[in-house]
Amino acid sequence: MSASLQENISIFSLLNVPSTRSKPNKRWHFAFTAIYCSRTIYYLSKNAIRKKKGAKISPCPSFIILDINSGDNCFKINQASLTELVKKKNLDQFQKYGGISGVASAIETDIEAGINGSPQDIAHRSEAFGSNKYKKPPTKRFFYFVVESFKDLTIAILLGCAALSLGFGIKEHGLKEGWYDGGSIFVAVFLVIVVSAVSNYRQNRQFDKLSKVSNNIQIDAVRRGRRQQVSIFELVVGDVVCLNIGDQVPADGLFIDGHSFQIDESSMTGESDHVEVNHNQNPFLFSGTKVADGYGRMLVTSMGMNTTWGEMMSHISRDTNEQTPLQARLNKLTSSIGKVGLAVAFLVLVVLLVRYFTGNTQDENGNREFNSNKTKADDIVNAVVGFVADAITIVVVAIPEGLPLAVTLTLAYSMKRMMADQAMVRKLSACETMGSATTICTDKTGTLTMNQMKLTKFWLGQESMEQSTSSISPHVLELMKQGVAFNTTGSAYRANPEADYEFLGSPTEKAILSWAILDLEMDMEEQKQNCIILQVEAFNSLKKRSGVLIKKKLDKTVHVHWKGAAEMILTMCSSYYNASGIMKDLDDHEKSVFKQIIQGMAANSLRCIAFAHTQMSEEQYEEGMEENKLKENSLTLLGLVGIKDPCRPGVKRAVEDCQHAGVNIKMITGDNVFTARAIAIECGILKPGQDMFSGAVVEGEEFRNYTSEERMEKADKICVMARSSPLDKLLMVRCLKQKGHVVAVTGDGTNDAPALKEADIGLSMGIQGTEVAKESSDIVILDDNFASVATVLRWGRCVYNNIQKFIQFQLTVNVAALVINFVAAVSAGEVPLTAVQLLWVNLIMDTLGALALATEQPTKELMDKPPVGRTEPLITNIMWRNILAQALYQIAVLLTLQFKGESIFGVTEKVNDTLIFNTFVLCQVFNEFNARKLEKKNVFKGIHENKLFLGIIWITIVLQVLMVEFLKKFADTERLNWAQWVLCIGVAAITWPIGCVVKLIPVAQKPIFSYLN
Repeated sequence: MSASLQENISIFSLLNVPSTRSKPNKRWHFAFTAIYCSRTIYYLSKNAIRKKKGAKISPCPSFIILDINSGDNCFKINQASLTELVKKKNLDQFQKYGGISGVASAIETDIEAGINGSPQDIAHRSEAFGSNKYKKPPTKRFFYFVVESFKDLTIAILLGCAALSLGFGIKEHGLKEGWYDGGSIFVAVFLVIVVSAVSNYRQNRQFDKLSKVSNNIQIDAVRRGRRQQVSIFELVVGDVVCLNIGDQVPADGLFIDGHSFQIDESSMTGESDHVEVNHNQNPFLFSGTKVADGYGRMLVTSMGMNTTWGEMMSHISRDTNEQTPLQARLNKLTSSIGKVGLAVAFLVLVVLLVRYFTGNTQDENGNREFNSNKTKADDIVNAVVGFVADAITIVVVAIPEGLPLAVTLTLAYSMKRMMADQAMVRKLSACETMGSATTICTDKTGTLTMNQMKLTKFWLGQESMEQSTSSISPHVLELMKQGVAFNTTGSAYRANPEADYEFLGSPTEKAILSWAILDLEMDMEEQKQNCIILQVEAFNSLKKRSGVLIKKKLDKTVHVHWKGAAEMILTMCSSYYNASGIMKDLDDHEKSVFKQIIQGMAANSLRCIAFAHTQMSEEQYEEGMEENKLKENSLTLLGLVGIKDPCRPGVKRAVEDCQHAGVNIKMITGDNVFTARAIAIECGILKPGQDMFSGAVVEGEEFRNYTSEERMEKADKICVMARSSPLDKLLMVRCLKQKGHVVAVTGDGTNDAPALKEADIGLSMGIQGTEVAKESSDIVILDDNFASVATVLRWGRCVYNNIQKFIQFQLTVNVAALVINFVAAVSAGEVPLTAVQLLWVNLIMDTLGALALATEQPTKELMDKPPVGRTEPLITNIMWRNILAQALYQIAVLLTLQFKGESIFGVTEKVNDTLIFNTFVLCQVFNEFNARKLEKKNVFKGIHENKLFLGIIWITIVLQVLMVEFLKKFADTERLNWAQWVLCIGVAAITWPIGCVVKLIPVAQKPIFSYLN
């Protein structure tokens, strides 16, 4: 008895698992318990059999099947069933589960209040159903970018030159000293490859970071009865998500409720037709699709890798190898310079060979090098090899492999800095294109204004209700409350009666809701309990109004409520209520009075919204249901409200900066013409003297109805377009592009997508922008502020300007090196600068120069110049002037040293060659300062702010001292004394005054090469 009791106690203790244990430990515990119990049962049964000797028993299997479940997953449906339900659009299975309420119950979700949302609940759901993340393809490793760098044609040519130079050098001078030239080319190429690979690798990492930011969409979800914003990555199965026009469906799920709800599934199916979602035929929603119309709520059933979208995205990696227009132009320039270098090198080779074989060259003893009878074949081969090595050196110097590197560096640097300045670059080419922008078409709400709306005016009939709402007729007040409560996409939440309200929705909806609840004392819950919504016509930027059809539960009467742009709602009305609740006819005279009220509010920068209502008979309701349309005429005007949205503090200055930079600002808004004009004057887009008769202000419909010729003629004059539709914005962009403008457009709505795509630079809004708008844009303005648009313009110009600085610096070196080597080779039969020396110059020029000049920050001076435009050449007349002046000075000095240096300074040939090399390098160091400013005489302004530039200058000087003083054998140099160093520095320093003086020379506006056409 006691033994059996002990066994029972031990079994009970085994079954009783402490809650503190982790889930894997619990599973092992249950497995052990199952095995222990089965053995005990088997042992007891064996004893029983022994007692019954005559009994027979079938043999027991040698294994035990255990179904071990921790017991924690208390959901009545598993992930596989949910995934299959939506993926296969299995309507029969959906009905078997009991429809939306059955599925919600199975995953423990309250359709109205959402999930519990506690940390334990979220963790529990994440473990049972997974998280909303998908596997990403492995990121490209550093080695990938190294291999890609080797595929570059320039690098391939340089490696070929290095191999030839190495082979010829070893043959001519032996292995001990012959590897210097070829080896140095290999080192130089290796450094360019490493710097380029590091830059591309970092840029790829930057894109990955940006991708994380851009993919982190904020979703409206209901948890514990409260609507709140949740990151898309934090959603869990069971969440109730609220969706509006333009939103991305964040996960697979089922439709709960909504109105006029249509989905664009083109990203999944390729079909452009919108799909209607409803309870009966199609309640299924797919991750990655977009809401095309209406609004609704969905129940999340699958996410991450359990969705088709997740599977697709796990195989897609963002291509960061896109070539920008500037990179394409620079590759073309690099190719052209390389061809010139090849031609010069070939010419030098021919001249050297002709001089050698005609007996015009002498050896160290003054004897002719070539004598047809006496010269050995080996000596001839060695001489020819030396000439080929000289030609290869010229090719190496001529090819500017640093140009593409400079673009990569400056784009990567500017992208990183723009992110800090509230601009997220989605398309790399937009960085540089923005610098050429000539026109910016901007929205008003949220971009020029703060998007913090407050309802400040309320007109009932023709009376302003500023003091109190107590004098308003209860009937009219009730209709106003209905119009606000049901005709909205916003919501209000209060945790308890003492707590403050939280309002969610668009700024306009929040302003109206807060006014109705706090001033009119509207109870949202009470209103929703008294009426049923029958039909909704959702707001969009084309109609500029929204409507709702409701039925009162008490008397079964049907009512239509409309809300929208005041002058548009006014045209739909035939009567109005006054404050006493008396209905009056709305004739032409009364309409003109209301129009004056609307214009008065608009002139004070208020957004005017009207509310209208009508009661429908049973017959009218049935007719409307057949046509699936709400009644739009013979309405009764309930009231007008004016919403104030103040201008952003820094917007006027930003507009002035853009205008000063020669960029035309156009405001394209859906607001009425008076509000638009008032805001435009406040922001500085319009001058107070500019009125409607000058053509500066037009309405969208008027612009739309112009002929193509009229639009082209008037597009430049228009500063403000009011009551515009997205189509009007698209028309404006097309007109401006046809006229040769580089157009930037801001947009936030789904319907703005065509204009954002059509524009040269699409700028979407990070806060108010829909996902459709963001995907169509090139740059996302994270704070929705026009001042950030002006900052992007400044950065765009900075990118372009930095590239031009580097080109000027690079071409000066190229021209000087090519001419010096060519002249010396033709006249003296030898090249003054060796391969190692030229490659060191090349390294300063390409890698260090690119780093120094590509990371200059934008200055105010950039906004003093007119935009570059579409057709202006990359190398301007100003740049050619600077390049030729510096190159001619360097050529004159170095050729003088080449031919007269030994006699002037009384030095040996080796010291003279070192003087030439040292002076040439120091000229480039000093000229790097000149390259900082293409036009300004003061090249030192702001230099203390660019620590990288100063660091690179010091690194270059230190390395040059090492090359001359300590690496004599490798660099083929001789040590210089202090006087010789001072001489080199003095000669090089003259480049500063030359740079200053040459900027006084005026240049023609017309590009120099256009005269050749």
